[in-house]
Amino acid sequence: MKAMVGSSILSNSYEAGVETAKNSTKGIKNPKVGFLFSSIKYDQDELIKGIKSVNPELKVIGCTSSGAIMTPDGIISSDDGFAGMMVLEDNELIVGVASSERGNDPRTTGRKIAKEAMASIDKKYSPVAFAMFASPAEEEYYLKGIQDVIGEVPMFGGSAADDAVAGEWKVFCENKVFGDGCAVALFYTTKEIKNVFTGAYEETDNVGIITKVENDRKIVEIDGEPALKKYAEWTGLNADDLMGQNLLVASIPMALGVKTIQGDLVAVRHPMIGNEDYSFNVGAKMAEKTAVIQLHNTVDGLIEGAANTVKALQYNFKPAAMLLVHCGGRKLHIGDRVDEDFVAIKNAAGDIPFIVAFTFGEYGQMNHSGATICGLSLSFTGFAE
Repeated sequence: MKAMVGSSILSNSYEAGVETAKNSTKGIKNPKVGFLFSSIKYDQDELIKGIKSVNPELKVIGCTSSGAIMTPDGIISSDDGFAGMMVLEDNELIVGVASSERGNDPRTTGRKIAKEAMASIDKKYSPVAFAMFASPAEEEYYLKGIQDVIGEVPMFGGSAADDAVAGEWKVFCENKVFGDGCAVALFYTTKEIKNVFTGAYEETDNVGIITKVENDRKIVEIDGEPALKKYAEWTGLNADDLMGQNLLVASIPMALGVKTIQGDLVAVRHPMIGNEDYSFNVGAKMAEKTAVIQLHNTVDGLIEGAANTVKALQYNFKPAAMLLVHCGGRKLHIGDRVDEDFVAIKNAAGDIPFIVAFTFGEYGQMNHSGATICGLSLSFTGFAE
């Protein structure tokens, strides 16, 4: 396995694509797939045209990233836009990609793109792993559709993001660009693809049972009480101060978590929108009669968590490249100390090529937990040498 990472901050979208492609394929003779992440300020169609003008055969998949990306060269960001891509090359690697806008039903769309990705490389059996990038909202249903076709194989990826939770995000795959839909990449290889998935939060003793949920992602009641009031009681905050997106910012160091069945993964749920009836919306699916835990973190903990997750990815494993999907909300809370976050990641990564994307949802699994959609999390993936 060989990998290269390149980027651009040119203001012209097409030219940025050309520069990104050239920088990310230096020394790469037969590129198999490129993970592309970019600013919402670019024209994504023009960006991809620029990339394809340099490498017409390169399979490209990815999404927009919130505010910046990171590569070994540093934090890549600009008022005019940014783009970065990690390209993989390996003689044993075969990658099939496909994508679609949402359509009438996301689960049906998931089945459709999984079948198309397999057909594109003439495969009749399941891959060893897959990557998924989707718009924030119905990721669990795209995932179910894909798994209807290929089974429960390891997965990684994240949800497209913008700079202000304003719905300006984009998903892209090959020549398709859209704001509401899903893209998938299926990986066939004899070499290990390892994912480490965590929120790296600490549990508190504040635990309750979700007693009412609406539309999958609105928690109405916890322990039979208005959910936002219960959350405020746990955290010491004022429920009336958590209306609208005030909750999104305030809840980052005090997120919620749901344990998977075997207890090996605490699936982080980000409280995002406080409603007048004291319900609140979260960034992933919830279920009634489920125990929910209030979690805790600090800026120091968020930075340390990212570095420790890079180290965990390398435990008994030698990656040739690392795709690091890092929640944009974590970056928001880290704030002016984002340089420290980069240094911690860079020091942990050493000489291994990597790219960090800042997403609005993260996907992965931990210790056979099953593929899971989370928020405020880290989904760090390594591709073996």
